[in-house]
Amino acid sequence: MRYLTAIAALVMIVAGSDVSAQRRRTPAHKPAPPPPPKVQPAEIKCPEPLGVGVKTGAAYCFVLAGSDPAAGVRVTIPPHVDTAAVLFDLHNRHTYSDEDIRAGRAFSKYTAVVAVLTMKGDLLDRGAVQTEFRTARDLYERISGGAGAAGVKAVAPLGNEAIRISIPAAINEVSILGEMLEATTPAGHETATPGRTVAVISNVRVEYRPAPVKAPGKK
Repeated sequence: MRYLTAIAALVMIVAGSDVSAQRRRTPAHKPAPPPPPKVQPAEIKCPEPLGVGVKTGAAYCFVLAGSDPAAGVRVTIPPHVDTAAVLFDLHNRHTYSDEDIRAGRAFSKYTAVVAVLTMKGDLLDRGAVQTEFRTARDLYERISGGAGAAGVKAVAPLGNEAIRISIPAAINEVSILGEMLEATTPAGHETATPGRTVAVISNVRVEYRPAPVKAPGKK
């Protein structure tokens, strides 16, 4: 009986030691969370700049109608992992006229749609902006560099729609092209034809998680 009691006590001691050892073990290493995405001004190629805004200092670029990605507003996406995003502000294009306002015929209405394509021509997504113009207060911005007394251009961005387009991990460049324009202005009804301005964009940015830098190879 004493022998069995001693064995039972020994088993309890060993079991207790195992439990203590398990408690002292270092917990499994958890992988570090991915870094937060970076948002930075995008590197773009603008085929037809409008100019710089007098209020915001932002650079504005015309978006032309067409289907050839090489002719659009091209945006470079830095090397990245996971899905990235292109962000920009979308505006209608309006030609301002004091004479039309004084004559009571300034009303204009615009609907513009732009498409974001891969450089192979695959559609990623679309953005749209719809605005109306009645008085100068409706303009979003005036553009410097005009010949008038105020030194601003007649063409001005109207409205401001924030657009966000998701970009797959394998894509490093996209193109923004005009897809549809429906405009009613004092000049009549306008639609998009190839090479014609459909809209205006500004404040183009990219959001992405940088791809890890590869270590240099051993010599």
